[in-house]
Amino acid sequence: MAAETSPLDDAGVALAPASFASVIVDIPARALSEPFAYAIPSSLADDMAVGCTVLVAFGHRPALGYVVALADTLAALPGTESLEASRVRPIDAVLAPPSCSDLFGPISFWMSREYVAPLAECVRLFLPPGGTPRLLKGEDGSYRLERAATPEVHERVVSLTPAAADFEPSARATRQRQLIEALSYGPVTTRELNLLYTDMSAAVRALERKGVVRVDERRAWRGCDEDTTLSSARASAPRQLTAGQRAALDAIGRALDDNAGDVILVDGVTGSGKTEVYLAAIERVLAQGKSACVLVPEISLTAQTVGRFRSRFGASVAVFHSRLSAGERLDQWDMVRSGAARVVVGARSALFCPLSNLGLIVIDEEHEQSYKQGSSPRYHAREVAAQMTRVGGFPLVLGTATPSAESLSRCRAGEYLGQRWSRVEMPERPGHATLPTIIVADLRREFSSGARSIFSRPLHDALMEVVERREKAVLLHNRRGFAPFLMCRECGCVPTCKHCSTALTYHERTHTLECHTCGAVYHVRPYPAPGSACPKCGSRYLAKMGMGTQQIEDALLAMLPDDVAVIRMDADSTRGKDAHKRLLEEFDAADCAVLLGTQMIAKGLDFPEVTLVGVVLADYALKMPDFRAQERAYDLLEQVAGRAGRGKDPGRVIIQTYLPDDPVIRAVAAHDRSIFTEHDAVQRLDACYPPYVRLTNVLVRGARADRVQAYIGALARRVGEGLDASCAALPESERPQILGPTACVIERAKDRFRHHFIIKTPLGFDVSSIVSRALSDIGSQQGISVSVDVDAYDLM
Repeated sequence: MAAETSPLDDAGVALAPASFASVIVDIPARALSEPFAYAIPSSLADDMAVGCTVLVAFGHRPALGYVVALADTLAALPGTESLEASRVRPIDAVLAPPSCSDLFGPISFWMSREYVAPLAECVRLFLPPGGTPRLLKGEDGSYRLERAATPEVHERVVSLTPAAADFEPSARATRQRQLIEALSYGPVTTRELNLLYTDMSAAVRALERKGVVRVDERRAWRGCDEDTTLSSARASAPRQLTAGQRAALDAIGRALDDNAGDVILVDGVTGSGKTEVYLAAIERVLAQGKSACVLVPEISLTAQTVGRFRSRFGASVAVFHSRLSAGERLDQWDMVRSGAARVVVGARSALFCPLSNLGLIVIDEEHEQSYKQGSSPRYHAREVAAQMTRVGGFPLVLGTATPSAESLSRCRAGEYLGQRWSRVEMPERPGHATLPTIIVADLRREFSSGARSIFSRPLHDALMEVVERREKAVLLHNRRGFAPFLMCRECGCVPTCKHCSTALTYHERTHTLECHTCGAVYHVRPYPAPGSACPKCGSRYLAKMGMGTQQIEDALLAMLPDDVAVIRMDADSTRGKDAHKRLLEEFDAADCAVLLGTQMIAKGLDFPEVTLVGVVLADYALKMPDFRAQERAYDLLEQVAGRAGRGKDPGRVIIQTYLPDDPVIRAVAAHDRSIFTEHDAVQRLDACYPPYVRLTNVLVRGARADRVQAYIGALARRVGEGLDASCAALPESERPQILGPTACVIERAKDRFRHHFIIKTPLGFDVSSIVSRALSDIGSQQGISVSVDVDAYDLM
């Protein structure tokens, strides 16, 4: 494509451009899925480079753009075969130098096509933090790029000059002597000097006047002082690797040498030392002058993981996660862009940092659903990372104790979409650590014997033994709040959100009903508190049903001695900045403690003192209306079980359940994954679910249910026509299927009705282009929004 009309000189003659550029225009619309060709005037030729932010004319308005390709001739740019150079518009100005990853162009195009997302939205993932970039018009009519509101910070560094060798302070100049002694080991910041010796500014000024010291100003990096007292945030190299660790490193080494973009799945039991494999592989990459990116699934793991990596690689490690302040995010980004940081550790957004010469991507706990983006573009970090390694020719390392069904399937096949996939097992823990003993507490028997406590007899006794031995325990309950819902015992009413079709969760601490879909909060007093009333019939008997983490916390505080720390870790207790780190440090420092939490405590955490893990009720996860429910339940139980017995003392895991014969429970109890995976594979194959097919969820939202139903019906018919036309030659058993349209499980959310249909297609089938064409044919409607989720995880 091209924007037409060439620049003219003073005589009205068209000027010859110096060269041409492909520019992605920053307008988030699905119709703008390709770059536009623009001419580069001679005056801008020296400043132009791939990745530049430029000012262009688009239609009748100015727009931001990003240069993705340069060429001396128009014909050398892709998609310009029928264009005339004389009618291509010029770039008006260069607004900012390159600030993106080298891969931003090809990966943005791929993501836009693959996930049916506006190209501009995909490009924005690669841009510096600080909000959506905007054009600002000056009084003189010129345009400039709005800069991030957060200013840069600088620090002053004090160092000795050559004159210091011959300088001798007077006998009474104690502070000057202290300063010279401190600087004799190397330059020190004024902040560090003041922390060591209180105010040293007078001594610094005096010696600076005498030419003994020099004070320089340099850029400071916020977000680098995340010190932690966690004992697990250290990573000294072991004297000897296990056989599994050596095999994993050998496989990664071969992939690094081949430069073919291979994927290595490190399938290691919990506590087998996968982090050490990552560290050793990154050491090799850094020695080659390259950089590395490491993704972790939970913010709760960040302090521990960053501490381990900084203990090995020092200040060259940058960190990215959602709890950083705007200034910290900007500085960490600039650290990476400047080359001061060559290793990035963070959540899925860290994948888009401007690492130069990227040589390795590591995704820890690769099975985690948090790697799937919930808003447009709805990418999966594993798939984007795999595409990056295809383009860049470097390895992708996936690590987990519970591999996803997709990764296991690809490793069995040996390749996926032309990319080699291989699996390396790490079946043992280092040293004398062993896998924990698993005990299944059958709650049916507990109930029939008259027990009504939250804790079964085995779990109660085990907790008291932990207290007696002054050890630590972890309890998992994947429901926050005090009770999942309130219910009137006279009319059966369950209070639901006014804006969503979901039951409200009761929070005891604040006496509120909260919607975990939209965040709405309603104040209420349940029975037997005065003022308790059913919103439907007015009855006082609005009772708490089920249990959440707050209720279990109260039960633990009542049961355990006062000197046992009970630490609750869920979405409510970790809302503040650094809350995850603070709670984990509190647990780490305690003499005897119980860490109670939701799934955020189930993975990655390494506390050798933990000898007991309890699962309060395993059945919540097993019976969700989702074909992945059992896989998630297995992952959660296996991961949390791995928190026990990581030190010299053996561990025990007690799983409370009403379903002891479920394949998930039996597999975890026997430490035998095949019990679950074989059962799960048969079910998925019979029902045609991933990893045997691709699943695409198309969701339509709107304020009026009738308009939503009419639009999604027309869209589904158009998609069906496109599928029929492209698959006419396929046998009936291999043709794509459309399920729906129908209302979503949560039919109404945030005052908008939700309907969807699901497309099942063979592996490798290009469903994205068919959906994209159907959307283009149908067109948009005011008040109707469409979400396309390719390789969907959330079908609710």
